[in-house]
Amino acid sequence: MAMPKRVAVVTGSNKGIGFAIVRGLCKQFDGDVYLTARDESRGMKAVEDLKKEGLNPLFHQLDISDPISIHNLKDFLHTQYGGLDVLINNAAIADMTEVLSFYGITQKGDISYAEQAENTMKINVWDTLAVCDALFPLLRPHARVVNVSSEASTMIYPKCSEAIKSRIRDPDITMDQFKKLFKEFEAAVKSDTVEENGWAKVAYGISKIAVRVMSYIQGKDFAKDSMRPDIVVNSCCPGDVDTDMTDHRGVKTIDEGAETPLYLALLPPNVMEPKGEFVKDKQVEQWPI
Repeated sequence: MAMPKRVAVVTGSNKGIGFAIVRGLCKQFDGDVYLTARDESRGMKAVEDLKKEGLNPLFHQLDISDPISIHNLKDFLHTQYGGLDVLINNAAIADMTEVLSFYGITQKGDISYAEQAENTMKINVWDTLAVCDALFPLLRPHARVVNVSSEASTMIYPKCSEAIKSRIRDPDITMDQFKKLFKEFEAAVKSDTVEENGWAKVAYGISKIAVRVMSYIQGKDFAKDSMRPDIVVNSCCPGDVDTDMTDHRGVKTIDEGAETPLYLALLPPNVMEPKGEFVKDKQVEQWPI
């Protein structure tokens, strides 16, 4: 009986780091590679651009904010491949006023902090988790999951209270506790008591802290599941990359930004580490003391 064809999916990959991850997987991954995007025309153009380089990515529409779109991708993968081998959750948003603040630039936003925080948490945390919840049942033994976080998580973590930090780094945190913790941040946003409740008032950074914590829990849960061997989840920082999201102020190229996500996506079978870790420049990085 022939082995099922291996398959990789990269969310939010019609441009930037996601596009470069697809490029790298097409060169290094032994199987089909799916570039996904909300907008089909932009996604197909990205596929054609890579085909001009002699690569052969495939396209599937995916809007991670749309449950029907997620369900359609799940059904397609189940029908066509019977499973999934690599999932890279790259799709994310950032409010430009927050991004510029990391570069020391102050700019007034077009929408309220409450609105941009709600949007940021929805896409970067809850919609990403929805993709995981839908596609994780398809993961085959030895599958690799990479959740793209950010150095912003490391920068913003020290600005939280000791009480919040202890919950973030709790080695025994569960998914239910994770949801409760970051729903508390959202409640503090709505009541305009973010800092009074021990949080930093930087929604993008908090969302990327959440991605790190989520990945830790997912990795821990898979490690305990003897029925699904060697499924490894990690989060990562691609670095300060020249993309639309950084207003093209980053110093790394998109291909340099893709190096660590690709390293994690291609970890060999039965690897001992990293598992459930946050990885930057291919090295595990802990929460700052």
